[in-house]
Amino acid sequence: MREGRYFEDFQVGEVIHHPLGRTITQADNIWFTLLTVNTNPIHLDSHYAAQTEFGRPLVNSTLTLAIITGLSVADISQNAINLGWEKVTLPHPVFEGDTLYARTEILEKRESRSRPHMGIVRLRTTGVNQDGVTVMEFERSILVYKRDGAPRRVPQVQG
Repeated sequence: MREGRYFEDFQVGEVIHHPLGRTITQADNIWFTLLTVNTNPIHLDSHYAAQTEFGRPLVNSTLTLAIITGLSVADISQNAINLGWEKVTLPHPVFEGDTLYARTEILEKRESRSRPHMGIVRLRTTGVNQDGVTVMEFERSILVYKRDGAPRRVPQVQG
């Protein structure tokens, strides 16, 4: 398991290209839409969606947000707690069968005033589809452990 970045590892201005992609299936879209009790037929009803300007079902935008965020976790927030998302934009629709990729730019970092073993990092993440078209962009702030203040992941084995 990767250890992930700690507060000390972030450099303002750095751009991180996250290596994994994720193809969104029809089952993903329907399952997530039902799980979140979203009743908009544009995600569930192909007949209805065919009559819209998109011509087919749209992927639930909160699923897109979850996947783009998830693609960044190993490189960004493995040792962090989310403080919030801001400026979420959806410049291009996402469809079932699209594969999403992400990159993140480090915008700011500072020590936490209330938690000396942590720092706050603000970042901008951009999600693109298989054609390189931007489908989502957002900023978020995370509270990141410093290396010496992080909880231990695996208990020591006594032998």
